[in-house]
Amino acid sequence: MTPLLSVNNLAVKFNSDESEVIAVDGINFEINKGEVLALVGESGSGKSVSALSTLSLLPNNADISGSIKLQGKELVGISHNELKSVRGSEVSFIFQEPMTSLNPLHTIEKQLREAVELHSAAHFSSITEYIVELLTRVGIDSPRQRLGAYPHQLSGGQRQRVMIAMALANNPKILIADEPTTALDVTIEAQILDLLVELKKNTEMGILFITHDLGLVKRLANRVCVMKNGKIVEHGLVSAVFEKPCHEYTRKLLFANTSVSPDPVGEKAAIVAEVSSLKVWFPIQRGLLKRTVGFVKAVNDANLTVREGETIGVVGESGSGKSTLALALMRLIKYEGSVYFNDQNLSDFSLKELRKLRKDIQIVFQDPYGSLSPRMTCEQIILEGVKVHFSSPLKDTENLVSEAMLEVGLDPKTRHRYPHEFSGGQRQRIAIARAMALKPKLVVLDEPTSALDRTVQVQIVELLKFLQKKHKMAYIFISHDLKVIRSMSHRIIVMKDGNIVEAGDAKQIYNNPQNSYTKSLLQSVN
Repeated sequence: MTPLLSVNNLAVKFNSDESEVIAVDGINFEINKGEVLALVGESGSGKSVSALSTLSLLPNNADISGSIKLQGKELVGISHNELKSVRGSEVSFIFQEPMTSLNPLHTIEKQLREAVELHSAAHFSSITEYIVELLTRVGIDSPRQRLGAYPHQLSGGQRQRVMIAMALANNPKILIADEPTTALDVTIEAQILDLLVELKKNTEMGILFITHDLGLVKRLANRVCVMKNGKIVEHGLVSAVFEKPCHEYTRKLLFANTSVSPDPVGEKAAIVAEVSSLKVWFPIQRGLLKRTVGFVKAVNDANLTVREGETIGVVGESGSGKSTLALALMRLIKYEGSVYFNDQNLSDFSLKELRKLRKDIQIVFQDPYGSLSPRMTCEQIILEGVKVHFSSPLKDTENLVSEAMLEVGLDPKTRHRYPHEFSGGQRQRIAIARAMALKPKLVVLDEPTSALDRTVQVQIVELLKFLQKKHKMAYIFISHDLKVIRSMSHRIIVMKDGNIVEAGDAKQIYNNPQNSYTKSLLQSVN
């Protein structure tokens, strides 16, 4: 039987003026009809590069060799027009970072319509109804109302779901899913997995599933390939690899785990930030005169305090208001209510005064690619805040950068590379290094480990705990990963539809949740 996708001796090199980087080093794998093959490994191991090479989606400095065959048809070296007929129709891609994949100037309906009209328009009497059906399948609430929305008006998880809908629009033979659940909360993640399982059962679609989450691999995949430094170090049936891993690196991935709970907070710890009656409502405007006909209640009457050395975990599904709460706390968006930092009301600060305060309040955004300047090197990014907030020139910036990079698991030798030369997980580590370089008093962490493999998650969590203990930093930690939340948080607030539905001690909420929504969140990871 001819496999749907066959990859033989695939090698990918990136050439630059200074050096040659081998990203993929002679790998082999195949995917059969109705089969899910998982690619796992740490950030920078070559997983995404291997996937992107199948459709020649790599930059011009990439040198691809070897063979990639789709049902016996060679894809390496074919013309651009031939590739166009394959992309989106026979092979679809779900990208890791939806904000960089969706057009910010087009509505969701227009982008999905383009995908359908390009390959499958003749099959549908009403494309709009088909689009609504697609959005429903991937768990978008009120899909018909979302048709006219732009990407920036959706949460990170909602944008990812739109990407998944776009990939499924033309019923491809091969679906390549590169971290498809990274930005999704656990309830929607379960829905997406169920959807993929259904596709696997009811169609002959082959799925290449790239993920950091080994739990997802166990639930979805038939076979697994473990990658490290551009090579496949172990492959086989999921059951066999998980039960009896042969390679030392596989064992390391499987048994990596974060500590159960954070260090206790001192009894006399001072309050760093306090939020009272915080409200963020976005007006809904319609008609030529842009009259306000209602409001999107993104955050409604939120209250919280965070002390020195304390972590407040914020959980909830995509669109619940978590990131909006974070932005308001940073005074990056308008809000009603009060936000106090070190007993000072942020509303009383001018923009100039607020700028000086930024060194003490830092944020790590969910989308590392969108928050890093593509024109700045890793070194320049890390030093950006340091140069802004410290007038005296630093004598040893080289050591500062090296130390910051080593702390987050990056090789200082890569300091002169640009963001696009790093993997998604590596870019997130750069963002964390930039925030921590200033040793702030309060750090808002918006999904800081979402793009990281489990081994690096452990490193980052332990690093964050170490820095917190050393510098008595306070964290607002937003995450979909309830395991990470549990290991980091002293107290937890649970958000739904802009409201805090439950708040309290982390152990208490995990062991004895009171709200039905909290119970459903916790059940989804059990």
